[in-house]
Amino acid sequence: MDIFSAFGLSASAGLNAYIPLLIVGLLARYTDTIKLSPPWDTLTDPWVLLVVAVLLLIEILADKFPAVNHLNDAIQTLVRPIAGAIVFAASAHVISDVHPVVAMICGLFVAGAVHGVKALAIRPAVTATTGGTANPIVSTLEDIVATVLSIVAILIPVVLGALICLVTAWIIWLIWRRINREAKQT
Repeated sequence: MDIFSAFGLSASAGLNAYIPLLIVGLLARYTDTIKLSPPWDTLTDPWVLLVVAVLLLIEILADKFPAVNHLNDAIQTLVRPIAGAIVFAASAHVISDVHPVVAMICGLFVAGAVHGVKALAIRPAVTATTGGTANPIVSTLEDIVATVLSIVAILIPVVLGALICLVTAWIIWLIWRRINREAKQT
């Protein structure tokens, strides 16, 4: 794994806190793909994997029901950045001597930013335009993206780095276009 893996996994945690934790834990426990150093190897403990799997199931179900999904997002505002910090530090520690505090801060910011965009821009727009009926579909898509992003971050990190750059550029272009459109209307 490399630094792109760390960024990809923490970005994935911004969408769903438990998917990257579970994938990293399972791969480290049952394959040679990932080797976690202490204390991050705690993610491979069967009890930790079970708890993360149960929390993942709860989050997936809670995010599919109106009103409950808003409460879930409020709770996840704290959980997702912490999960991002953990997976960033666990994966960054594997590749270099990045200080754990620096790695955790990076993961905290990446996951927090992804969660912030989701919670403050994407979900409110979906709720406003569909009356909340599309929220379960969007939630399912977010879970799929988080899973694919986590797997790609581990298996093909350079592709992930390019993908993150492209998506970031696209989002900036969309925001720029919207600002220009609003400026022309006034």
